[in-house]
Amino acid sequence: MPTIVLGLSGALGHDPSAALYIDGHLAAAAEEERFIRDKHAKNRMPLEAARFCLRQAGVSPADVTLVAVPFAPIPLSSPARWHFARRYWYAPDRALDALLNGNRRYRRYRGRIFELLRTLGIDPRRIEFEPVEHHLAHASSAYHLSGFEGKTAILGVDGKGEYATTFFGYGEHGRIHKIKEFYDPDSLGGLYGALTEYLGFEMLDGEYKVMGMAPYGDPDRHDLSRLLDCDGRRLRVNTRYVNTVGMRRYKENGKGFYFSPRLIEWLGPRRRGDSADQPYIDYAATIQALYEEAVLKLMDHYLGDILRETGRLAFSGGGALNVKLNQKIIARPEVRELFVQPASGDAGTAVGAASHALVQRGIRPEPMEHVYLGPAYTTEECLAACQRHPQRPRWERVADIPQQVARLLADGHPVAWFQGRMEFGPRALGGRSILGCPSVAGIADRINEQIKFRERWRPFCPSLLDRVRPQMFKVDHPAPFMTFTFEVNDAWKSRVPEVVHEDGTARAQALERRHNPRYYELMEELERLTGNGVVLNTSLNRRGEPMVCSPDDALEMFFGSDLQYLAMEDLLISKPGPPRG
Repeated sequence: MPTIVLGLSGALGHDPSAALYIDGHLAAAAEEERFIRDKHAKNRMPLEAARFCLRQAGVSPADVTLVAVPFAPIPLSSPARWHFARRYWYAPDRALDALLNGNRRYRRYRGRIFELLRTLGIDPRRIEFEPVEHHLAHASSAYHLSGFEGKTAILGVDGKGEYATTFFGYGEHGRIHKIKEFYDPDSLGGLYGALTEYLGFEMLDGEYKVMGMAPYGDPDRHDLSRLLDCDGRRLRVNTRYVNTVGMRRYKENGKGFYFSPRLIEWLGPRRRGDSADQPYIDYAATIQALYEEAVLKLMDHYLGDILRETGRLAFSGGGALNVKLNQKIIARPEVRELFVQPASGDAGTAVGAASHALVQRGIRPEPMEHVYLGPAYTTEECLAACQRHPQRPRWERVADIPQQVARLLADGHPVAWFQGRMEFGPRALGGRSILGCPSVAGIADRINEQIKFRERWRPFCPSLLDRVRPQMFKVDHPAPFMTFTFEVNDAWKSRVPEVVHEDGTARAQALERRHNPRYYELMEELERLTGNGVVLNTSLNRRGEPMVCSPDDALEMFFGSDLQYLAMEDLLISKPGPPRG
């Protein structure tokens, strides 16, 4: 009988997800937000995601042998709870709660998981249940899925799990060894998140916007070093300014923020609106530089010897989605191979908890080579969605969708691209994408203003043929998941300017044909038409919405924007209006 493991995340109140392994094969994984159409699905459980995973794998609830979750009880003997209590002395209710009732959140989460299992038809009494420490789940999602052989350094950075915020360790012979953890409130993810709120964005959602704003600013114009004490061995966040709780929090219209009034007094009022102006662009540049410097110092101290020995690093946690940091890491001479878990945020911990549970039972998970793990729909299902849609879309069934779409792109049209299985994780990688031709002047601004309705200064990313990667970038490193930025060679900056950011870099997906043949064919055809095997790629959604999942979602987004064309499986869909060309 196969070992069937269902991983379920969502303990921290955001980004619930589900993943299902059959022995070592990851059969399905998806985020709850995509099904319920609520970005980050805050305070929800992964019910629809779990239903999908079971259905996709052809597994009945009675077949599940093990449920793993990325949240575990932390004993009072651990330094984590004592550190938390000592650092939050100014909020005695929080401090005492950590000591006297420190696993309250775990017990509540376990109760919600058991209720979810009963809703799914899984009897909690008849399965194994394995809670995995949050950062251990992050570590497993990176190390066990990296495909690396031999000793591997492991890095984890995020806001926090149970108490831990930052993880340093190594993997060898399938086993993960902890070297060092830091605990709340000493959190680099929390510090970056607090500045994200100050800069006018939402924590857990806007950090990548701060990263996108940073290249427009000057990191040397302001000194933010008082926020953080980090010499490589030590990490201590200044809670008089950030990572605050209780009465120390700045409040506005009844909402509390993760920074204090002192930060406002020091730096000025919170940023508002969509503009990228001073001093806020300089603050963004400075916090990005401070974050990079701290992570690299800590990495050198705790993992330097291992990296010099092996050259391999596996990285996960929400902080691993900071692609500018990842660019700095792969530039290090001691780092020869870097695997960044593509779903590095908390959604990926469903995979991490499940993979960790498998390894504990002697089963090795397959390497993660792609993230096409969500639902797929047939052309007939897409056609049925068109026929019932009230806007009565115009459609034609074509045999050469990649070639047709490539011609539209070369003619300057953006096209929505809905093909195959939905991606797991935050990046659109050719399953649920909006595409443009990166050599067409102004296409990025047009997509920003008329389709995505997002800030003008936000960059777009390239998808490219894998054989183009060494020509386009100054560093040759695999890039299947858009988890790195690369400095673009000068000749390519003028060839594909719409996907080159302000600082001359691009966050890239270099695709191998075997993982998405239809998307690869589209780029080959675009190369034949324009000379460049590169396409502008952004997620198929509007601002503030999750990436689309179903044909109905795609049509709703299509008719809610200025998109003129939607390629949905073998259907080319258009709105009533002028003909092509």
